[in-house]
Amino acid sequence: MKLGVTSPESLRKRLRRAEIVGSLRPGKTNEEIAELKALRKENAELRRANEILKAAPAFFAVALDRAYRH
Repeated sequence: MKLGVTSPESLRKRLRRAEIVGSLRPGKTNEEIAELKALRKENAELRRANEILKAAPAFFAVALDRAYRH
């Protein structure tokens, strides 16, 4: 085909995506999907950092206690 579509399903998906981008059909645009993915990744990184920061006081308290006793 001239559109580079290999199957009717590919054409259907392209049409559906075009309708979403053109606000003719509800759904998330490619930009919204990419933004959500980036935000979820950032959220996961921040959660990991938060867990590390929560554990840090206990770690340093043990280290300081050992140093103080010696």
